[in-house]
Amino acid sequence: MIFKCKNCGGNAVYSPEHNGMFCPYCDSEKSHERMHDLYNIQVCPDCSGELQIEEHTSAMQCPYCNNYIILNERVEGQYAPKKMIPFKYSKDMVKKLMRDNFKGRVFAPTDFLSEARLNGMSGEYVPFWMYDYDTRCVFRGEGTKTRSWTSGDMRYTETSYYNIVRDLNVTYKDIPVDASIIMPDQIMDLMEPYNYDDLVEFTPEYMSGFHGEKYNMDATSIENRANSKMRSSAETLLNQSVTGYSRVTPIDKKIMPRMTEATFCLLPVWKYIYKYKDTEYPFYINGQTGKVIGKVPVSKSKIWAYGATLWASLAGVILLAGYIISSL
Repeated sequence: MIFKCKNCGGNAVYSPEHNGMFCPYCDSEKSHERMHDLYNIQVCPDCSGELQIEEHTSAMQCPYCNNYIILNERVEGQYAPKKMIPFKYSKDMVKKLMRDNFKGRVFAPTDFLSEARLNGMSGEYVPFWMYDYDTRCVFRGEGTKTRSWTSGDMRYTETSYYNIVRDLNVTYKDIPVDASIIMPDQIMDLMEPYNYDDLVEFTPEYMSGFHGEKYNMDATSIENRANSKMRSSAETLLNQSVTGYSRVTPIDKKIMPRMTEATFCLLPVWKYIYKYKDTEYPFYINGQTGKVIGKVPVSKSKIWAYGATLWASLAGVILLAGYIISSL
């Protein structure tokens, strides 16, 4: 599908600044209409340019006419997301964010934050499975409390023993795990936390103006990652519930989860790939919160230039000092 402006016929897109559909050609708001239901297409329905569609692509931009295309068969049926978080940061907002974050990196390559380079970033709706669990956490152990005091010439120590029992029922909602082969799992974990209060029912209009993927892996195949996150949290809760003792000796600890639901959702990520001397430096930005993950490259030529300038300055100071001393 493609969304067109009813006023000028231009490609209408979702604008985070306008919090709704917007036509960048005539500045109309909410003037969009859905055109061209697209199934198994090979060419752009507007310009007839040949499209290179990757296996899991669900939304893309035509490289010839720049229209944003949403592939119906990859956002419907089994691939229909139930919920999504729309982008809160536009490309212009992310450009400013990047410059504010990294403007102090004096040894970064000159064009690292250039307009031309930053224009190459893309907004991506990344597929996630969101898992819900009902989890029972049981702990049994022995705790001791020790107190000491002095009376006269004697030092006394009293040790009290306690039977510790904890039985907690914890409900977990929306534990996220990305279902994208392309996106690095560790980086997607670092994108957290999202504010899940902003989850809305899936609407394809939100995808216009961005790239997207259908899920690459089903909910069962990656559930172990959600289970691991849940167990880590449950372990922390159990440990926090057993405090105030001098020493705790565990006897039995059980974490018994029951997965109640797995929901397919789309979450927003900006991706900026900066290439420097044949090495790629990827940056990922949470499209809702603005959290930035990435490592800034270092320009060796800038370091050498700085060092040469520093040595030239020091040499000048030494020569001046020598001249002053010889004049005395």
